[in-house]
Formats: sequence, C-alpha cells, structure tokens
Amino acid sequence: MIGPPNSGKTTLFNRLTGLRQKVANYPGVTVEKHVGRVRLPDEREVDLVDLPGVHGFSARTLDEKITRDVLEGRMEGLRAPDALVLIVDCTRLESQLMLVEPVLELKLPTLLVLNMADELEARGGKVDDAALVRRLGVQIARTNARAGVGVDAVTNFLSHATIRESRDEAIRLRNVPQGVQLPMMDAFAARRRHVGEVVEEAGFVAPGPSAFSEKLDSLFLHRVWGPLVFLAVVLLVFQAIFTWAVPLMDGVEFVIASSGEWLAATMPESWFRSLLIDGVWAGVGSVLVFLPQILILFLFLGVLEDSGYMARAAVIADRMMYRVGLQGRAFLPLLSGYACAVPAILAARTVEDERDRIATIFVTPFMTCSARLPVYVLLIAAFIPQESLLGSLLGKRAAVLLGLYGLGIVAAVGTAFLLKRTLLRANPTSFLMELPPYRIPAARSIGLRLLDRSGIFLRRVGRIIFTVAIVLWALTQFPRTDAGAPPIDDSALARMGQLIEPAIEPLGFDWRIGVGLVTSLAAREVIIGTLGTIYGVEDATDDSIVLQEVLRRDLTTASAIGLMVFFAFALQCMSTVAVMRRETAGWKWPILQFTYMLVLAYGGAFIAVRIF
Repeated sequence: MIGPPNSGKTTLFNRLTGLRQKVANYPGVTVEKHVGRVRLPDEREVDLVDLPGVHGFSARTLDEKITRDVLEGRMEGLRAPDALVLIVDCTRLESQLMLVEPVLELKLPTLLVLNMADELEARGGKVDDAALVRRLGVQIARTNARAGVGVDAVTNFLSHATIRESRDEAIRLRNVPQGVQLPMMDAFAARRRHVGEVVEEAGFVAPGPSAFSEKLDSLFLHRVWGPLVFLAVVLLVFQAIFTWAVPLMDGVEFVIASSGEWLAATMPESWFRSLLIDGVWAGVGSVLVFLPQILILFLFLGVLEDSGYMARAAVIADRMMYRVGLQGRAFLPLLSGYACAVPAILAARTVEDERDRIATIFVTPFMTCSARLPVYVLLIAAFIPQESLLGSLLGKRAAVLLGLYGLGIVAAVGTAFLLKRTLLRANPTSFLMELPPYRIPAARSIGLRLLDRSGIFLRRVGRIIFTVAIVLWALTQFPRTDAGAPPIDDSALARMGQLIEPAIEPLGFDWRIGVGLVTSLAAREVIIGTLGTIYGVEDATDDSIVLQEVLRRDLTTASAIGLMVFFAFALQCMSTVAVMRRETAGWKWPILQFTYMLVLAYGGAFIAVRIF
C-alpha cells in the first residue's frame, strides 16, 4: 500500500488486516515497516505492507528512499511486490495524483483507490471513474475506509492480482497503449501539468469548502482564540488522566494485589516464593497499574489526530516555533514525542533542512513521553494533595502534571533557540501544510491504536522490567549470611547504590533512588519496578507493597519534586541515544545531547529541592 500522507492509507490498512499486524524495522535502517495478513475471498492469505506516506520518489527524505527501494525490489531481505494499492484522497485529487505516474512506471498490477468518496459526493464534488480508467489504464475503486465501504473491491483486486496468470496478464496489458499513455517526465512542473490534464479529462470538480470546517477554523486558527482553545484541550487531557483513570487503576491494582496475596498464601516459604512475590510481583505489578492513564493519553492523541485538529495545532505552533528558529513541520515530530521519543526522532525525516532536522531531533527528548507519565503520576499521587485549584476544571495534581509537561516544552524551546543561534545557525524556512477536513474519528481505528499501544507497554513490562526485577532481587540475596539473605542495607545492591549516593545526596535522594536512576536508563518507567522490587524485599509481607506509602516515608516533598524535575530533563533512555546515533551518523550529537540533558536535570533538581 502506497499513498500520500493523510490519504487514509493506514485506516484502510487497519480495516483490511485488523489485529493481524506486526511492526519491525526495514533491514539496516530504523524506518518501521507495518506488515499485515489479509484473508482473501478465496480463503488464501497474503501479506500487505503499509509503506510510509510519501509525495514522490525523489529520495529527498529517507522515507521516500525506502519506499522507492521496496517498490523496485531493491530492499535487502524483501522480495519485489506482486501488486500495488495506491490510495489517494479524492477530495484533493489533483495534488494527490502527483504520485500516480512514478507508481505506474513500475508496471505492476495497480489498484487506484479513491478514498473519502463519501466526502467528495457530500460536498458537491465529482469525478468520472471511467475516464480515469481510460486515461491511466488502472483499475479504480471508491472507498470510505473509516466506514469500511468499498473494502470488498480492494480484497477482490488482491485476490485476482496475486494469481500468477492474472498478474502476468496485467503486466502484459500495461505494456499495451491504453488511451493516452503517460509520458516519461522527470521535471516536476511537467508532471504537474500532465496531472492537471488527466483530472480535467476525468471531469474532476473539486468539492466545495465545508461550511462546518470553515466555522471551526475561524475559531481554532484565530490568533487569540486558537491558542486558548488549544490550552483548554490540554487542560482537559491532564484532568482526565487523574479523574477518568482512577476507577480503572483501582481495578488493576485490586487484581494485582489479590493475585499476589493468593500466590503468597498458596506457596511455601522458599527462595522462589521470594523471587516471585517480593521481586517480580512487586516490581512488574507496580508498573502495570499505570496502563489506564497511558491509554487515556493515547485516546486523546488519537482523537485529536484523526479529527484533523492536530494539523491546526501545527499551524498555531508555527507562529511560535518560527521565532525560535524551527519550522512548523517540526511540530508533528515533537508532538509524537509525547508517545515515544524514538519514533518521534524518526519522524523528523520530514524536515528537509538538515540543520532544522538535527535541532528537532536534539530537543525531541524534552517532550514528556509516555514512559515518564507513570513516574510523574506515582510521585504526584504520593506527595500532592487531591485538592481543587480551579473548581471542577482543574485540580492540584493535574496542574502539577501540566506544569511538568510545560517544563519540558520550555526546555525544548529554549534549547532550540540556543542551537539555532550557535551550533546550527541557519535562516528559518517557510512552512506549508495542506489542512485536511475535519472528520469524526473511527472507533475501530482508535481501538486498534489503543490495543497496539497496550501491547507495546506490556511487552516493555514483560521484557525489560521483568528482567530488571529478577536481577535486582538476585543482588539483594548476596552476600549470604547464616540466616540466609542479608538485610537489604547490607546487600550487594545496596553497596552498589551507596557508591553513587554521595553524588545524588544534594538532591535529597538515597541509594534506593540512585539504583532506580541507573536502571531507568533502560527505560524511564523501570524506576517504578526497581523501587517496587527494593521495597518488596525490604518490607516483605504477604500484602502488596504500596509504593506511595513507602515513598512518603523515605522522601520529602521537596526531594520528590526534585526527582520529577530530574526526569523532566534527563535523557533516561538508551534506545533514544541509539536511534539518534543512527540518525546523525555518529556519536557527536548523542553524547552532547546526553551530557547537556544530564547537567540540566541535575541543576534543575538541585534548585527545585532548595526552592520547595
């Protein structure tokens, strides 16, 4: 599947494959590939690859190069495709068809999918499908991917095109002149003129502007009201994280606690019982509790993105980003940094200017990723009272969380301003974005996204935190004494933590927090599992360890705020360091980035502890 960005390609991919998807990297590069299994009407199954959204094959960006190499069968480890599904937004047919000529030059069985056909008709637009077929020599299907309309035509094409005889015949026919053949053109302006001729011959009438969209844009893109609406949306998101998630978190915590108590009661006293209950259950269980809040964050992000509002937010942000030296196109990678910095850094490839791209990559880790959220929520719930600040609109806890997100934004903006006037000095470039129409998000698409996010979170918990919990528990068991395991303060783990305690003592942190800071280099949320394991061994009982209570015992409010500030700034993620090294082709920028953020984190925590 290939198509321009915002054409509905991924929505159609999800509709065709459902949950039968897997995500991996292309061989040798960090670009993600999405592969799904599609069951055809004849009961056969085929692999469907969702390529990155691109406007052409000029290879100005890595996404375009990868797409071209895959389609031409030059990607190592992947065979050439049997057939292509080219999906376009038919409400913007002229600009979207710029991709059709290089695709047809591949001479593969191709289906041109005119997506969002319902919007075209509803807004008075039209196009003659038969004329397009004659002019382009391809099959055409009209779809509404969000509602699943026209999907059968796509599966029927796949069924026919993947039968060898049909595929060979389709390729043979593509070599026979049909109507007016597409000329071989390299120049962009030649190409655009030719696409104009194609859509004119097909009788394309662009749909009229949506009165509803125009009214919304008059509010959302207003110089004054636009930013205020954006702020209101942000307040709603953070308030929801601390209100809507409470019943779900209580339910998850009850299940974890009940199952832990049941296991503890049914197992005899042994080293394995200690490992399972005090180590794994206390460590992994303490992180799983925060899954509902992460999903609520992604629910809002999905709704805002699929509705078309995020593109408007990028336009609003461009006004400020231009002043610090970045372009509005950098807003989308920075925004995706709220999910995870790794794909956000990869998304910075859409920024064509190399200096702007590196600046975007450098500041992206300041965006508060979902891995920071459990740390913030744990400490806020433990040390910030549940009190109202602006009536029912905003509570103290939500305000602190909002402040931490804002702290990351201020650090990112300030760092970008500094970089663009020193190491990456350059004139800011112009920003042009085609705004998609407003749409009602599809529940199925949002649901699949949340399931995918749940899977990613659970895999991280199962792989990283589970492993760390076992290693930490083992370190608490040595050196052995006559009574068995040593007291926690005399264990090998404590001795390791006490080595770095003098460095972090000015921040109000003890060796337990020090161990958590080291282990969180694997992934930020690992600190919660680390503390759960440490306190689980230290206060081993048949009951689950409630981290909030023991943290209130060992930390002051000032040191807790200092820890939150430290996590707001520090680059506690080796995956981010690794992907930045690959994206910048060396260690210069990753080392500078890690050192800069560590110094900022230590200094910020040091100041916070003394202020509060």
